[in-house]
Amino acid sequence: MGDFLTISGMKRTDLVRLLQATRRNLPVAEGTEPHRTSLHGRVIANLFFEDSTRTRCSFETAVHRLGGQVFNLTPSGSSMSKGESLVDTARNIECMGVTAIVMRCGVSGGAQMVADGVKCPVINAGDGRHEHPTQALLDVSTLLEEFGSVEGRTVSIVGDISNSRVARSVTHALSLLGASVRLVGPPTLVSKAFEHIAEGPGIVRVMTNLDEALDGSDAVMMLRVQFERAAGGAIASDYRNMFGLTPERMARLAPHAVVLHPGPMNRGIEIDDRVADDPMRSRILRQVTHGVAARMAVLEEVVASLEPVCR
Repeated sequence: MGDFLTISGMKRTDLVRLLQATRRNLPVAEGTEPHRTSLHGRVIANLFFEDSTRTRCSFETAVHRLGGQVFNLTPSGSSMSKGESLVDTARNIECMGVTAIVMRCGVSGGAQMVADGVKCPVINAGDGRHEHPTQALLDVSTLLEEFGSVEGRTVSIVGDISNSRVARSVTHALSLLGASVRLVGPPTLVSKAFEHIAEGPGIVRVMTNLDEALDGSDAVMMLRVQFERAAGGAIASDYRNMFGLTPERMARLAPHAVVLHPGPMNRGIEIDDRVADDPMRSRILRQVTHGVAARMAVLEEVVASLEPVCR
């Protein structure tokens, strides 16, 4: 498979294969089946140059579940703090005999830059505002567990769409599988241009009225406002009233509809406590479990048959 950098441009058959592998991995991810050994003797480098909890820890857990070893590098603990470039850092790490590099960075296209500069496979764990492909896998896998299929389903993704690599990757995946996607947010954080990113038979629609979008939605994914990307200046003080998922809004959903969030959550802004913790509708913690299974699937596909390289 080589690198795993994006959902955009992926063949439907490849996406389905990874989703099927994710489903098979769930018992291992949950700890109810024994660890595997497909990464035995292999070392995976986690290069995380943006803060992360779920993604970094789930990649670590995925490597351990597959019998491999992993180490983490962050900006404060690397020579990047001394001015070394992203690609030079990755090249040096590669020559320590790692089998693959998992890369998160704040530069859109940064994962591709690293992939172009090294010979070992690179997995994109989120690059700037561009994509977060393994997040898309785990989100769609969570919905498949719920509904069996997403074809013909309607999923509303709500919040800071413009800054969200998650929204881009999930929209590509869902539309490729035949789902309808509603991208909902204030005009300052979502534009009509997003309607043109559909990859397959699914339809993408941009909306600015959350209450209207909730009608007919099978699932709602809430996004946090990315204040670190200066999104705070693009929202009004009544953001929660306009775009927050409150218990009152949740009551508008169909009885079968579920709630997702990629995390971290800004409770009381885009989602209220009673919604996030609702035992019947919330699948937020279940997404985390699917995250381990999805990253296991990607790691096995990308690196299990490779030898460590440094040429």
